Amino acid sequence: MKETGKKALTLKTLNKSNVWDIQENDVFRMLEAAEKDADLADNFKHYIDIMRSAFEIEQVKIDRPEVIKKYEARDFKVATIKLDEKTSVKYAIKKKTIMRVTDLTYENIRHISAAKLMEVIERNFGGGWDSLSQSIQDIIQSGFDISTTTLPKERLHKKGGMYEKKVEDGFDVLEIPKGGWTEAIFAKVKPLEEKPHLDLDDERKKTREDEDDEDLPDDIDKYDDDDDDDFDDDKLTEESYRTTIEEDPEELSLQAEDVADDDDY
Repeated sequence: MKETGKKALTLKTLNKSNVWDIQENDVFRMLEAAEKDADLADNFKHYIDIMRSAFEIEQVKIDRPEVIKKYEARDFKVATIKLDEKTSVKYAIKKKTIMRVTDLTYENIRHISAAKLMEVIERNFGGGWDSLSQSIQDIIQSGFDISTTTLPKERLHKKGGMYEKKVEDGFDVLEIPKGGWTEAIFAKVKPLEEKPHLDLDDERKKTREDEDDEDLPDDIDKYDDDDDDDFDDDKLTEESYRTTIEEDPEELSLQAEDVADDDDY
């Protein structure tokens, strides 16, 4: 069984893509593990459904030697799975084969080699790349870099040409004769894009710092704790109240009367 990253696949990490990395014996080992884990046992049907995307799984309802032999003749592997202390089920399991272009899916396209892809395309009636439906082309190109060229037979292998450069760059090639011409389909597995690793400790620290900053006023620099300590209510007297007009009160009254007289005209 292959590994995902550094950890071996388990039922809890299994999905419809990485299930293509395991084989029949791995399936039986995983299902047996469900017996020892109550949570796995409760979700047994869910895990079977995931496995069905990459495996043919049939429950053997007639447990007789002649029936088992028929399954084995079809390359099925048969084993008994104990679901609990009282229940056991016998399953026949076989990995699905990818023979035709219609067998290709977004889940399994990254689990075949470029050489295998060339075999599958070649079985498509020899029609070449353009004979594939757009949906199949999209699936293939999600996992492979694809390029094509159609040239006269004698020019296809010209020294220093596209054919030679592609092969040197690691591409597998499929040649499809078309009369006096040949179509060459080049395929190379696309590298997996690594997702950036998220350091949860750093992220939590940053979140806490952001929350602390939100609690502070925007003009925090204008505040001085020493000024608050120096303030004393007892020092607040009438001397603290001053106006910006320094006139004699009597003169202000006279000016007010003059203004009133001027308005009566």
